[in-house]
Amino acid sequence: MEDLTGRRLVVVTGASSGIGLAAAVDLAARGDQVVLVGRDPARLQAAAEQVRDAAGERPELFRADFAVLDDVRGLAERLRAAYDRIDVLANNAGAIVLQPITTVDGYELSIQANHLAPFLLTNLLRDRVGRIVVTASGAHRSGSLDPDELNRPLRRYRPMNAYGTSKQANILFTAEAARRWPDIPAYCFHPGVVRTRFGNDSRMVALGMRLLPFRSPEKGAETLVWLANQDPDRLRSGAYYMDRRLRRPLPKAADPQLAARLWTASAKAVGVGE
Repeated sequence: MEDLTGRRLVVVTGASSGIGLAAAVDLAARGDQVVLVGRDPARLQAAAEQVRDAAGERPELFRADFAVLDDVRGLAERLRAAYDRIDVLANNAGAIVLQPITTVDGYELSIQANHLAPFLLTNLLRDRVGRIVVTASGAHRSGSLDPDELNRPLRRYRPMNAYGTSKQANILFTAEAARRWPDIPAYCFHPGVVRTRFGNDSRMVALGMRLLPFRSPEKGAETLVWLANQDPDRLRSGAYYMDRRLRRPLPKAADPQLAARLWTASAKAVGVGE
C-alpha cells in the first residue's frame, strides 16, 4: 500500500454504513481527510462518530438522496464551494431495489441511484477530482443493459437483474471515463459478497446472505482503499479489480462501443454535455 500524496481529501458516497463506512474509517486512520456522503442524517452522524473514534478527527458530512437528481446537483454545488480539490472521489453509494420503483426523475431506481447519480456527480466535479474509484460488482453477470432504454428492467422486474444492470453500467462508465478523461485515473472493483444493509427488508435476500460465503465490510473495502492509495503507474486506468488484482469483467461489461453509447445516453438523461 502506497500513499504518495500525503494528506488527501477523499469523498466517499454511501458512507453511512457497510463498505463506504469501513473505507472511510480506514482512510481516516491512515491520515486522509474524509468527507462522508449519505442519505440518512442519523446514520451519517453515527458514521462520523466511528470515523472520529478511529482517527481522532470528525469528518465533514453531506446529505444527499441519489434517488433525486436535484439532490445530486446540490451536493456537487456544496462540495465545489467547500473544496478546491478532491483527491479521490469514491463512488460507492448503491442499493438493491426489491420492487419496481420509478424515481421523481423518471428512471428505474437501481439505474439512477447506482449509475446515473454517480455519473452526474462525477461530471459536475470533473475539474476538481484527482482520482475516481467506483464500487462495481460481480453481479454485472446478471445485467442486461440497453442504453437506448435505461428503464428496460421495469418491463419484467427482477431485483438482481436491475441491480446487475446498474453494476454493468458502473464498469462501462469507469472504462469510458478513463478514455474520455485520460488525466484522471479511474478504477472500479468487485468487493466480494459483503454482509451490509442490502436486502434488510427481504426475508429471501437475508436468508441468501446467511447462506453465501460473505465478507465483512472491512474486507470488502480493502480494494477500494488500495485503489485510492496505489501509485497510478502500477494500475490500469479504466480497469476492473478484485482482491487487489486486475480482473476481466464479462464481455458485456467490456464493450467499448456499449460504453460510449451508455455515456451518451447517461449524459442526455441527467442533462450534462458530452
